[in-house]
Amino acid sequence: MTAVQHETIEPGIDLVTLNRPDLLNAIDGTLIQGLDAALDTIVEKGETRAIILTGAGRGFCAGADLSGTGEPWTEPANTRMKTAYDAQVRLTEVLLRIYELPIPVIAAVNGVAVGGGLSFALHSDIRIASDKARFGSVFIKAGLSSMDMGTSYLLPHIVGAGRARELMLTGRIIDATEAERIGLAQSVVPHDELIDAAVAVGRQIADNNEFGVWQTKIGLNAALDAPSIRHAMEIENRTQILALQTGNMKEAGKALMEKRPPNWERM
Repeated sequence: MTAVQHETIEPGIDLVTLNRPDLLNAIDGTLIQGLDAALDTIVEKGETRAIILTGAGRGFCAGADLSGTGEPWTEPANTRMKTAYDAQVRLTEVLLRIYELPIPVIAAVNGVAVGGGLSFALHSDIRIASDKARFGSVFIKAGLSSMDMGTSYLLPHIVGAGRARELMLTGRIIDATEAERIGLAQSVVPHDELIDAAVAVGRQIADNNEFGVWQTKIGLNAALDAPSIRHAMEIENRTQILALQTGNMKEAGKALMEKRPPNWERM
């Protein structure tokens, strides 16, 4: 059984499934390698406009595999500390790859998403939750801190510093309804409708011009780190001038006049 499954569910939309259901898709070396391999295939194919990330079985991802049965994240180093550090860096590289990927990622959170599982959701662009989803920054419950896997950066950006402090300091697990209320999830849907809801969002993204979607994702990431609105506006100015060169704006106007869908230029 492969730890990550990948399939194209319709033109332009790929489904990536974390596939260790007996362990609630806990993270081990095979899952990290499988996720990297799936993303390699998607990028090389060059046809995907939106990626849906979900989990097999009852869980989205229960965080690090603490069962003792999983494969290590990296090869052992000379010291235990260096081995642990290398493993930490290995996982953050995969998470950053999701965050920086030029293709939008929609997390279809089908069950528990805690610890590293919460991080997978946070690094995605959009989070759609099943009514069975649960979220938690539970690192602190494992005798560590909640400063892990990008949570201290992304969670405050998404839900605000006050709510992030409370969730990270208590390690409290919240349900899908609360996640939607605080802005962690964009929507909550019945469990059996989760993938269909994610596909519907993927189609909305895929209907837009490819260059504009790519630049919006990476530009928004850059603007979130901008030191002032003036810096963010300069990113916007440069991005719009680049977008004008594609011809897609003229095509949008022409399609509107002719009452038809636009035929966008590919990147």
